[in-house]
Amino acid sequence: MASFRSIIIALALATAPVLAQAQTVPIAGLVELSGAGASVGTNFDNGVKLAIKEINAAGGLAGRKIEYTSSDTQTNPSIAKALAAKAVDQGVYVVMGPVFSGSIIVSMGETRRAEVTNVVAGEAASITQQGNPYVFRCSFTQAAAMPKVATYLKDTVKAKSVAVVFVNNDFGKGGRDIIVPELKKLGIDVVADISTDQGQLDFSGPVLKAKQSNADALFVYLNEEESARLLRELRKQGYDKPIVGETTIANEKVIELAGDAANGVVAHVGLTADAPNPTVQAFVQKFMSEYKYKPDHNAMKGYTGMWAVKAVTDKIGKIDTKALAAAFHGATISAKDYPGVLFDVQYDNKGDLDRESFFVKVANGKAQVVQTFKPAFAAK
Repeated sequence: MASFRSIIIALALATAPVLAQAQTVPIAGLVELSGAGASVGTNFDNGVKLAIKEINAAGGLAGRKIEYTSSDTQTNPSIAKALAAKAVDQGVYVVMGPVFSGSIIVSMGETRRAEVTNVVAGEAASITQQGNPYVFRCSFTQAAAMPKVATYLKDTVKAKSVAVVFVNNDFGKGGRDIIVPELKKLGIDVVADISTDQGQLDFSGPVLKAKQSNADALFVYLNEEESARLLRELRKQGYDKPIVGETTIANEKVIELAGDAANGVVAHVGLTADAPNPTVQAFVQKFMSEYKYKPDHNAMKGYTGMWAVKAVTDKIGKIDTKALAAAFHGATISAKDYPGVLFDVQYDNKGDLDRESFFVKVANGKAQVVQTFKPAFAAK
């Protein structure tokens, strides 16, 4: 009997590595699939899923296939926090998302508690200013983007005064709190500081305030659907000054919803499907084949963020979320080696990234690249 037992134990030990090798790698998506961020979150989620499809076809992570489950935060920070707690308690390797900064700020405490790598798509500077060693962006921080916008307003628009319209949430307030001092530093007066609400429908009041300020230009920092409503109201009231924004205002969804009212808008964007880059255009074609619509920058965030996880996992050679987070800090990923990251990218010790970025101008219903910024590390 003892001999039979020994044989059974020996067989179990012999097959254990095979069973472990056959296991999948669980990854959780916390995404805005309903509520005010539904368009944003769906794009991000689809980008993640396309990357995972490609990564699994290429052998997965450390020889194991990814099992991805996305959950709907309903664009509600408290739900995002609860879903994050559930995901880490289930032992996931990585959490992808959320996209909205307000949800990230409350949910990333759960991933930090469990020491689980969290790739997020929000831009609020405060996300990475808290010293969380497990949170990493797949988008630019506002602290990196806003100085470029301020310089554009000074050097290209030649604005001496600017009206600022922002959304009163973590995303909008974070951007407003950086752009205003950057403008003042360059000698540009902020003559109107106009707060709006997330989900706001009527923008007649904010547009009237912007017009009455008689500013040389208007800086807009709202979520996508609100940006489109503002642009339509600006057109309706005959606003004729330059309109400049950052990322969201040149989004594919904004251009679609605003129609002709989007023409002439200029924005700094970290990612654009219209980048004159063969790798980006190959991604756009694959995304359109998979989902039957053109990806926006949120889809590109999800796609590039997931491919960054693949690249860093290859570097450590194992499935270990703490080791993954440690290796992300200071990592440089080449688009030649990993085309899925689309551009060469480098992470700093806070979880912020640097890569190419662009100024685009909307003309004839399309965002056209008018200026390209090389990343700082490319000059080294």
